[in-house]
Amino acid sequence: MQSLRMIENWPVPTAAAAVVRADGSVAGSYGPLEQRFPLASVTKPLAAYAALLAVEEGAVELDEPAGPEGSTVRHLLAHTSGLAFDEQRVMAAPGTRRIYSNTGFEVLGDHIAKATDIPFPQYLHEAVLAPLGMTATELPGSPAKDGVSTVADLLRFAAELQTPRLLAPQTLAEATQVAFPGLTGVLPGYGHQKPNDWGLGFEIRDGKSPHWTGAGSSPRTYGHFGQSGTFLWVDPDAGAACVALTDRAFGPWAIDVWPKLTDAVLDELARAV
Repeated sequence: MQSLRMIENWPVPTAAAAVVRADGSVAGSYGPLEQRFPLASVTKPLAAYAALLAVEEGAVELDEPAGPEGSTVRHLLAHTSGLAFDEQRVMAAPGTRRIYSNTGFEVLGDHIAKATDIPFPQYLHEAVLAPLGMTATELPGSPAKDGVSTVADLLRFAAELQTPRLLAPQTLAEATQVAFPGLTGVLPGYGHQKPNDWGLGFEIRDGKSPHWTGAGSSPRTYGHFGQSGTFLWVDPDAGAACVALTDRAFGPWAIDVWPKLTDAVLDELARAV
């Protein structure tokens, strides 16, 4: 895809990007696809997928208690447990505000580890990474932010998100629809959003503005970006997903170039139909 060559001009030392269609075919790629990058919060969709598999296996239930008083696994996945961003402090009653929380995902990881008697990084490996052949991906720490992966590996995950083999399609459909609709909150890097729609581990574009995806991205687009300069989105209306990994921290440069890349990719996909 010619559009992916745009990453050549990004103000970053290294970048790699690729697009995978819903049928699993790679539409295009550019850059060092096998280079490992820190994912930052792009770790969260991987952790969420493992959590959803734990639900399907019966190890945990979405609506069982987890986290602060009144909170559940569902609340933790949807950033509505009330936990603060990066500390064990309750800032709101569960289900009342969208408070983006690394702590919530760490509590979730601990909860699943206790329920399965398997350390969460090992559970993620056994449930998600190994079955998908994501051999270059690992979680050496927090399920909120410490994943390391490659574009090649994340393409496998992005293909799975579009045509799930590990999860029941209805489980993934629920995870990529709005959980606790209408809640306001801050989208990191983009300010207060009303509403700040989120699924179960996946951020949902809907009508958010400003946003890290493109002006042409469908409201059903979902995914995540990371403060290490990384993103993964799936646009069901376009029938494709895009992964981009860099080694420069998120900042104004990303706010400028990411939507332009997304719109160029979507335009090229549409013209190829």
